[in-house]
Amino acid sequence: MRRLLVDEPVTRAGPLARRLALLSVLVTALAVILVRDPRTETGAALATLGAGLAVAVLAVAVAAFAFVRVWREGARGLGAAVAALVLAGLVLAYPAYAGLRGLRLPALTDITTDIDNPPAFSRSRAAFAARDGRYPADPGPAARERQRAAYPQIAPLTLDLDADEAFELARKAAVNRHWQIVEAIRPGGRIGNGRIEAVARGRLLNLPDDVTVRVHPRADGARIDVRSASRLGTRDLGVNADRIRAYLDEVANLALAVK
Repeated sequence: MRRLLVDEPVTRAGPLARRLALLSVLVTALAVILVRDPRTETGAALATLGAGLAVAVLAVAVAAFAFVRVWREGARGLGAAVAALVLAGLVLAYPAYAGLRGLRLPALTDITTDIDNPPAFSRSRAAFAARDGRYPADPGPAARERQRAAYPQIAPLTLDLDADEAFELARKAAVNRHWQIVEAIRPGGRIGNGRIEAVARGRLLNLPDDVTVRVHPRADGARIDVRSASRLGTRDLGVNADRIRAYLDEVANLALAVK
């Protein structure tokens, strides 16, 4: 008796999705390496990163099509589709988290502890060179009001230490945060304020942001104000506020250790 061979349907979408997901992992990993390298052209590196994320999204779409075929026709290829989703999920997880967080926050790229009188960035030659010739513009009253509503907890730090001691703690905290200090001017002189100009880089992509710290002498101690501004994009996704909070916490902890 002759046995009848019945070919099971096989979806090509599953293996294709897996290959796309693998490609997205490779492209994204390469892009992160390029973005983190200061010698690389930032625009081209970010374009490569965007391409990797786009391929991951395409892999998810193809995997979804494969699932439909498996469900409706009983086609093989489920394992490849699942693998594609896992790999694409690894690529898209953090961007999705950052994007969702950014949607809950206002479109701000410049945050300060002093909304009424923000610390001014240095206009020295060294500062301009460190900022690649840029000077962060004042966001204006409307943006400052959005900051006031979004980050009411961002406030100056007042220490019951003299201005010189407070300045040293502020400088040490900047070093501990691995900021690139461009200028460090001690309190005194005609204005009396101390200033620390620095470049801070993100942990993942190592992209530079500009930071300035003002140390203002007071009769009862010193007041420290911070301003952090992003160089790229129209939304900072809360990065500048997080940086200011972490920095002032560092200064406060150093001050407690001194007492």
